[in-house]
Amino acid sequence: MPPRKSVPPATETPQPTFTITELAAEFDITPRAIRFYEDMGLLEPGRKGRNRVYTPRDRTRLKLTLRGKRLGLALQEIKQLVDMYDSQASAAPQLRAFLAILAQHREQLEQQRHDIEVTLAEIQQHEKRCRALLSAA
Repeated sequence: MPPRKSVPPATETPQPTFTITELAAEFDITPRAIRFYEDMGLLEPGRKGRNRVYTPRDRTRLKLTLRGKRLGLALQEIKQLVDMYDSQASAAPQLRAFLAILAQHREQLEQQRHDIEVTLAEIQQHEKRCRALLSAA
């Protein structure tokens, strides 16, 4: 049997990295907001000297965080979902948790919509009464 040739180790291509300024500009948020998300445990940048270095994983977590905020999710809910996203486990638990959270928020929004409709109807009645009083004056 011929002697084995040593195989040179595969060279990993370096991942792209991002600065806090680049991420802030890309997502139209302030660096302060990004630092806040770090403090909440949503992002875990590395360091290069004194500068923060963000990986594509951090960028994705920031993107998911901002998407969750737009949906009206609390930061703890977002963190739970983002942490599940990072997990190597099946996506099924993440999807079930997300569906439960979405159902909860749908219910809240439906209640707000009802409250707004009631308030608008009351405003309309007040406007009608005011107009009637003005035309009688």
